[in-house]
Amino acid sequence: MTPDYIQHNPQIPTGADGLLGLIPFVEQSGMTTTTHRVISEGDLVVLHSTFSNADALGAPTLAAFDVFRVQDGKVAEHWDNLQPVPETTASGRGMTDGPTDITDLDKTEENKALVLGFVRDVLGGAAPEKAPMYSEVYMQHNPNLADGIDGLIAGTKAWAEQGFVITKFEPQIVVAEGNYVFVASDATVSGKPWAFFDLWRVEEGKIVEHWDVVAPTPEEMAHGNGKF
Repeated sequence: MTPDYIQHNPQIPTGADGLLGLIPFVEQSGMTTTTHRVISEGDLVVLHSTFSNADALGAPTLAAFDVFRVQDGKVAEHWDNLQPVPETTASGRGMTDGPTDITDLDKTEENKALVLGFVRDVLGGAAPEKAPMYSEVYMQHNPNLADGIDGLIAGTKAWAEQGFVITKFEPQIVVAEGNYVFVASDATVSGKPWAFFDLWRVEEGKIVEHWDVVAPTPEEMAHGNGKF
């Protein structure tokens, strides 16, 4: 790590010492990590992982996205999002299973533009009626949503009926490699800040699969760097 390592995890103090202080705690807890996907672009690297024996962090099993910025061969900055893994899901898929192979490296920019259009139009609400043009087969790993664009729309509507209304959805970090596009977004849900870390897989110009980790952003943090 760089000496001035910048931390965005709300619970860990910034700087190398803040992260080093966490190591004994993790070791004593018996927590382990399984990394399922690694996606990189430029100086950013995204890890899609499962944390097991993670009760010390709030749940027995957590799904996680970690984003690292690398500078001169050292890790200089870190963002993450964590979410408990439920026993059952609406689609029958887990939060981290599915394909892992990176393909279509020559289509990275094209796929990035497609996904950012989807985020703007559908998730951001600019033109939700365009949803069908982005996907024909939409395999869902969000535990609360059924497969398909219809499942996404129905789930979003049900969430709103429960009082969770999204009024802001702004991408802050975008990392694309071939057929995978990761987007971390700063959102406002019913007047409160949330973080949405999403990963999409693209095939032949259409979005075909989606994973995410969603969490509210706490008001108080162990540093002044913010979530993003």
